Amino acid sequence: MLALGLTPFLCKILYDVTGSTPAIPIADRFQSAPLYLSWVVVLLCAVLIKHTPAGLWLSFAGEHPEALNAAGIRVNRVRWVAVLLSGALAGLGGASLSIFLSSSFSRNMTAGRGFMALAALIFGKWKPLQAALACLLFGFAEAAQIRLQGVSLLGKPLPVQFIQILPYVVTILVLAGFVGRSRPPKRLGAPFRRD
Repeated sequence: MLALGLTPFLCKILYDVTGSTPAIPIADRFQSAPLYLSWVVVLLCAVLIKHTPAGLWLSFAGEHPEALNAAGIRVNRVRWVAVLLSGALAGLGGASLSIFLSSSFSRNMTAGRGFMALAALIFGKWKPLQAALACLLFGFAEAAQIRLQGVSLLGKPLPVQFIQILPYVVTILVLAGFVGRSRPPKRLGAPFRRD
């Protein structure tokens, strides 16, 4: 709620507009750096979770926080660090959306992509590499939706509304039919209180 109201307010103060910000010139835009950076972050997350003590702590904070507490590790501290880091990564994703893809900021420009990211996490069975591959699938559906606009079928143009829902339909179909058993961490969202 704060971000929805704060962003137009800051746009008004900084750019004297409440809609979208001025576009970034083509020469000043990122070319491919966010794409490479995203794969580096995915690989770092996979290595961190699988091969470091901090990754083990993170896994136990979601699955068996009592065991982590018995080992002398503060469960709530691990969870807070994980939430702050995931928020920072989500912020980088939003920044790449506004700076790299569209070259300006406008309200509600994510258009439900956060829910698609959550679907990719579920489809990837809560593992970084599989979730990144699921993001590629959903990104392909998004690119196909953009490419198919204006296409005719039997001499009549396809309604644009049917083409625009393609990524969301793919998301629903994938989650409804192909995920199988995707189990979140047992204690995800459950508060932990030290005894």
